[in-house]
Amino acid sequence: MGRDILALLVGLLGAATVLATAFSAARTLVVPRGTTVLITRWVMVAVRALFDLRLRRARTYHDCDHVLVLFGPVTVLALPVAWLALILTGFAAVFWSLGVRPWQDALLDSGSSLLTLGFHQPSGLATGAVQVVEAMVGLGLLAMVINYLPALYSSYSRREVLVTALEVEAGTPPSATELLERLLRAKGVELLDEYWHDWTRWFNELEETHSSNPILVFFRSPSPDRHWVTAAGAVLDSAALVSSTFIAQGTQPSHAGLCVRAGHLALRRIGDYFHMPYEMPYDAGGRRNAPIAVTREEYDDACRRLRAAGAQLRTDRDQAWREFAACRVCYEGVLLRFASLTTAPPAPWSADRPIPFHRLPVTSRRARPGT
Repeated sequence: MGRDILALLVGLLGAATVLATAFSAARTLVVPRGTTVLITRWVMVAVRALFDLRLRRARTYHDCDHVLVLFGPVTVLALPVAWLALILTGFAAVFWSLGVRPWQDALLDSGSSLLTLGFHQPSGLATGAVQVVEAMVGLGLLAMVINYLPALYSSYSRREVLVTALEVEAGTPPSATELLERLLRAKGVELLDEYWHDWTRWFNELEETHSSNPILVFFRSPSPDRHWVTAAGAVLDSAALVSSTFIAQGTQPSHAGLCVRAGHLALRRIGDYFHMPYEMPYDAGGRRNAPIAVTREEYDDACRRLRAAGAQLRTDRDQAWREFAACRVCYEGVLLRFASLTTAPPAPWSADRPIPFHRLPVTSRRARPGT
């Protein structure tokens, strides 16, 4: 009687493991949202822990980049391996509970069914039915992975198009001031709105792809000196400068403010998956929160360079600085934490002053406002 109860408990535990794993795989590969999938998170944390051991010997940024360039792809490859191992173990427990003994034979039955090898024949109707179910689960998982990888790399390629183009426009590393200097000379202020429109669309796509597939956050650019975080920082800072400091041209509002809003919403919603705290622009009394990481001296130096490049700037520099700070505080905290989390290359106003944030999430706790 006791052995029957043990077999039943082992079978139920195995079935629960299979269901939880299949649910995890389906939510990761199919559901178009960065949902809380603990198995996926744990695999990511485990792989990162192994990479952190190697990072202890890194001395320079390029040493870190050489190691971390493999983190995203290795995690993607580790996920199906982990799912297969859990499903194999879960079904082995089910086979054992049905009388397939010893454990070695139960594991061989499970492996034969999961990988559709067929070298173990069923010993009865119940085990035959379980073998059919396991083969269906294995084929379904394979089909989902095959469809997932092209979509993942397509999203990565679309992201990198504008990141690569920014190297020509903003230098290496990208700088908001240098970006505006070059755009003013090449396009003029009246043509900048088209530029903000392109990057607004880039931020919208970034939010959709990187919140659905958070592992894309760790996929690095082909060149070690380029990175999506520093590109986002340069564009957001340049749009914030235009929105706050430039004299408006014509009667239509500048699209730069919409670009800033699209950027900070995208970064915040991607950061939610990693439980990143975010700063509210104003406190309960309507006062602006803590000072931003960019100093007034750096801002004034940028204004001098932009004026020399032909920009028409507002005469009330103090008010312009306050508006710039109010824009930047919306996205600064999450941006600088992403610079730390992804070990982005040093870049002015972003990855040269990261906020330490190296923890990957292992629970389902949500992000909250804070510092």
